[in-house]
Amino acid sequence: MAKEGADMTEETEYMIDRNVGKESLNVESPGGNAKEMRAVMLTGFGGLNKLRVTKKAMPEPQDGEVKIRVKACGLNFLDLMVRQGNIDNPPKPPIVPGFECCGIVESVGENTEGFEIGDKVMAFVNYNAWAEVVCTPADFVYKMPDEMTFPEAAAFSLNFVAAYMMLFEVANLREGMSVLVHSAGGGVGQAVAQLCSTVPNIIVFGIASSFKHAAIKDSVTHLFDRNVDYIQEVKKISPDGVDIVLDCLCGENTGKGLSLLKPLGTYILYGASNMVTGETKSFFSFAKSWWQVEKVNPIKLYEENKVIAGFSLLNLLFKQGRCSLVKAVMDKLVCLYEQKKIKPVVDSLWALEEVKEAMQRIHDRGNIGKLILDVEKSPTPLMANDSTETSEAGEEEEEPEGDNDSKERMPFIH
Repeated sequence: MAKEGADMTEETEYMIDRNVGKESLNVESPGGNAKEMRAVMLTGFGGLNKLRVTKKAMPEPQDGEVKIRVKACGLNFLDLMVRQGNIDNPPKPPIVPGFECCGIVESVGENTEGFEIGDKVMAFVNYNAWAEVVCTPADFVYKMPDEMTFPEAAAFSLNFVAAYMMLFEVANLREGMSVLVHSAGGGVGQAVAQLCSTVPNIIVFGIASSFKHAAIKDSVTHLFDRNVDYIQEVKKISPDGVDIVLDCLCGENTGKGLSLLKPLGTYILYGASNMVTGETKSFFSFAKSWWQVEKVNPIKLYEENKVIAGFSLLNLLFKQGRCSLVKAVMDKLVCLYEQKKIKPVVDSLWALEEVKEAMQRIHDRGNIGKLILDVEKSPTPLMANDSTETSEAGEEEEEPEGDNDSKERMPFIH
């Protein structure tokens, strides 16, 4: 959901002070200083070695803000792009990544209404989510349903709000329509499939890696391998094409998606994961993906009665001020959850110290549903040295790229 296709800045390396490295921890509890907390720190743009767990000052709520003791955080493909510096105008490191979390309200700032200490909440955060404590404006905080678990809440906000708004606010999904969704096994893909099931007679064409098919085949109507010619397969079933295409890949899939649209159909781009290939940002991959995008001719759109749209939930919230619209959508989604019509799919739970391994799982497209950082989870022991260890000098040891297989953790599978 980053701003795709934008001019990319030169990759930067931010040389941090050695004292930051000395703060790196391998701890299981917040520590003795109540004013400090653990947080995942991105020290510069690049590979997995740019991530570490550190201590930092605990934030306090300002006017209109809610202070949350975090229980779980969501991990998204967008976070991988942030790590690589693969988004437009990223903040200058060091930063704490993460855009969504859930937990318990610990305190509220002045002029903050609607929340009390002890409330279970889920929240959007403009960075800084991957920490033991976050503060965020009350406009971005929502009460959790009583039966919802913290892992479910961390998997709920971003994925289901994005899926709902694309289907119903942008594409106007109605009875009898057809939807094609890429990455059908991911968090957004599974949310799309579940929301489509709440409308009668919706046909869902899912595209996913073949090893995921057994796990997700019941969530969609028709399932195809991402590595085959799915265009022809879809047209065998629906010669006229589909009504809605949801594309998180970009590149050559843009032209394919547009070619599949029926008249009055809507193509929505909400990601650009094809631009991420290796461990670090590649200008070759970006250029290749960009040049594969079919150049849109407005006259052709007019003649063929097709709609092309883009969607970024985070921009909608943090740049365009549509928090009241998102709040209304969240209220509808909570009702659907309470009616047991939707339920977040959690792939696995990871400790903060396991963020590198969790991010590698997303990079490998190995997840089915959402990966969760469980703040209270202890790291699973490694067969080799912990990847968040520091050297005696307090500086982070560099990891050889692609060496994760030799010391992979086995996460708790939810």
